[in-house]
Amino acid sequence: MIEIDINCDMGESHGNFKVGNDLEIFPYITSTNIACGMHAGDPYHIEKTINHALAHGVQIGAHPGYPDLQGFGRRVIPMKRDELRASIKYQVAALKGMVESVGGKLAYVKPHGALYNEMASNVSEAQTVVEGIKAIDSQLMVMGLAGSHVEEIVKAEGMTFVAEAFADRRYEADGKLRSRLLEEAVFDNAEDALQQVISIAKNGHTQTLTGGKVHIQAQSFCIHGDNPAAISILKALDISLEKEMIVKKAFS
Repeated sequence: MIEIDINCDMGESHGNFKVGNDLEIFPYITSTNIACGMHAGDPYHIEKTINHALAHGVQIGAHPGYPDLQGFGRRVIPMKRDELRASIKYQVAALKGMVESVGGKLAYVKPHGALYNEMASNVSEAQTVVEGIKAIDSQLMVMGLAGSHVEEIVKAEGMTFVAEAFADRRYEADGKLRSRLLEEAVFDNAEDALQQVISIAKNGHTQTLTGGKVHIQAQSFCIHGDNPAAISILKALDISLEKEMIVKKAFS
């Protein structure tokens, strides 16, 4: 039997600005990546999201990003290694402390947006982020792009890597995500997302926009909470996974 984790970026509302549909999404996921306040989120919404995760029995991860509230963390912010490492430590430590303050446990870290993509193409950036995470807690798992060098870096530090694929993002031939600046980078309908998840879970590959095949081995699949189609994708995914005898289960 095939088991997969379904994760979602959450807790990204800030002040009077609502981002995503967290409450509607929680019943359909097994892990949540909670914003740490730098790219999105604020203490109030972060704590609310933690409490909802615990109430739904959803595994909790920290979701640190570049300090970029205006750009929602989707712009690369040049930072010195010491500066980036300190920022990661600050964000992960804050989320970990808040989770533990209400009786929960932080299980993993998944970097956000531009930082996530930069880590997949920049060895130095990946090394710095992993060092920052390890400095807070070496038992934390690190989620990253399946097939990237991030896996080798995480394992070299004696930590556990979680290979991630995306349900609602298009892939390029090199296995990296299609830039959001390009057309058809994000799936806005359930059918495309379902085909991608099931193909990767069962066959270990998916198709690019030009019809090429990309080989991917993943433990967890991401649905973006700010995708307007997130709820419809998740509902359809529940039905399809059951038919395909694929079980949703948090990784460990």
